[in-house]
Amino acid sequence: MSHKRPQEDSTKGRPSEAFTPDQDKRRRVPTLRNVVQEVMKLQSVQHLLEPVLEPLIRRVVKEEVEVALRKHLNNMKRNGGKDVNSTSRSLQLQFLNNLSLPVFTGTRIEAEECSAIKVAIVDSLTGQIVSSGLESSAKVEVVVLEGDFDGDERDNWTLEEFKNNIVREREGKKLLLAGDAFLTLTGGIGLVGEISFSDNSSWTRSRRFRLGARVVDGSDGTRVREAKTESFIVRDHRGELYKKHHPPSLSDEVWRLEKIGKDGAFHKRLSRENINCVKDFLTMLFIDPPRLRHILGTGMSAKMWEVTVEHARTCVLDKRMHLYCPPGSQQKSGVVFNIVGQVMGLLSECQYNTIDKLSETEKIEAQNLVISALQQWEEVVSFDDEASLTSSVKREISNGTKYLASQKIGGFDYAQPSASSPDIISTIYSVGGLSGLDDYALHGYVQALSYPGQVTNSLICDTDITQTFCDEDHLRYFDSDLQPQSLGLESQADLQTAVEGFLLQRTVAVQAQRRWTKVFSVLKWFSIKRRVKEKFRGLQI
Repeated sequence: MSHKRPQEDSTKGRPSEAFTPDQDKRRRVPTLRNVVQEVMKLQSVQHLLEPVLEPLIRRVVKEEVEVALRKHLNNMKRNGGKDVNSTSRSLQLQFLNNLSLPVFTGTRIEAEECSAIKVAIVDSLTGQIVSSGLESSAKVEVVVLEGDFDGDERDNWTLEEFKNNIVREREGKKLLLAGDAFLTLTGGIGLVGEISFSDNSSWTRSRRFRLGARVVDGSDGTRVREAKTESFIVRDHRGELYKKHHPPSLSDEVWRLEKIGKDGAFHKRLSRENINCVKDFLTMLFIDPPRLRHILGTGMSAKMWEVTVEHARTCVLDKRMHLYCPPGSQQKSGVVFNIVGQVMGLLSECQYNTIDKLSETEKIEAQNLVISALQQWEEVVSFDDEASLTSSVKREISNGTKYLASQKIGGFDYAQPSASSPDIISTIYSVGGLSGLDDYALHGYVQALSYPGQVTNSLICDTDITQTFCDEDHLRYFDSDLQPQSLGLESQADLQTAVEGFLLQRTVAVQAQRRWTKVFSVLKWFSIKRRVKEKFRGLQI
């Protein structure tokens, strides 16, 4: 059997075929030289990195261990009292009301609605105020805290954390919190005295402050957790001159509203339209909101408009109501509105319906009546509140009269007396100045009174009776020497109008008959008086 030698590579002088496994294994074994070189490289890298990496690793590990240990110790402190004695109370201070914002330097710090700030000590487990015991009369100090002091995720903090977040005054400045910062609890509740900031909050890391409260005496060694308010900004006092009022008043200048700056573009636009105060703004808002929106222009965005209107609507209005009855309605129909022209209801046929009971058509009609009322304010009748308005309507309906409160007749005020008032005869006498009627005229009125068909339901003063009495032929029975000018009237037409105003009053049948009976008696007396005078003159002749 012949053996062929492997063909050698002519270029390299070695076989072209692959090595056997034994030969390949021997080839992979590193030489001593290679091993020495690798070891030397590793040692050089280690010498280079060890001085840098070792301190870095040690520092990171140390910091992480310290943080973990600190958290563990804090948790032990917080839960230590519960672990030792689970029945012991957990007490904390608490602010009972919110601060009134914004806060300015030099201005007393108050709670909402201009009230004093209240601090109480409560049992955190039950939420009840501790009104007895040593803690209920503890001494409390009010301090200033950083605005970003929040505690942990459960709003807890240690005494050291609280102290570290107390803000002191800047160097060279007065005490940051001026005034009486100490108070003593009474029955577990205390009121903060007059305190104010002497510096703004713009220089702190959060640009905001918090008020904190801590017990300084009277806790009997038991820790009472401190209280803190929500964060707020403290501005310099000069900004108070331009601050917005919450809520605004009717007399406030219009720039006190949100999004309207003093002497700004919106302020000038409103001033040109004689909208100078909040009352003017609200009146235009309720009377003609599209026009008000047009006055402010496109520079006020929809969002700004909503903010301004919402702020204006928070204005506290008085309870007075105003009633306007257009001419010709005989005060049976009219609109009821408030001081800024907001429709409150509609009077229809002596029935008062509030705004929520009106249809859209009636609301538009009522709005148009308000516009007329503002143009003819002398025709408006005012009431103290809605209750007095409704009671007046009910009273007038029960009396059967057509007029409410008072009205303008012939250019002068004519107060409407009640149908049952004993002054009703003197009223018509003073207005009319009747002197006498002949027997024929009086007989006609007697028949009219005694005829039952003239009284329908509970009402009298039909049109034919009014026309009969107020006819010019009957007005001639007034004394010829009694002129309308002597009664404060301008003409005979005013006198006739006054008489019509009296006769147009509605009343129930019994009251009406009594009134007409009295009128008849007076007229009868004048007739007899005139006859006696004529006979006396005849005897003299």
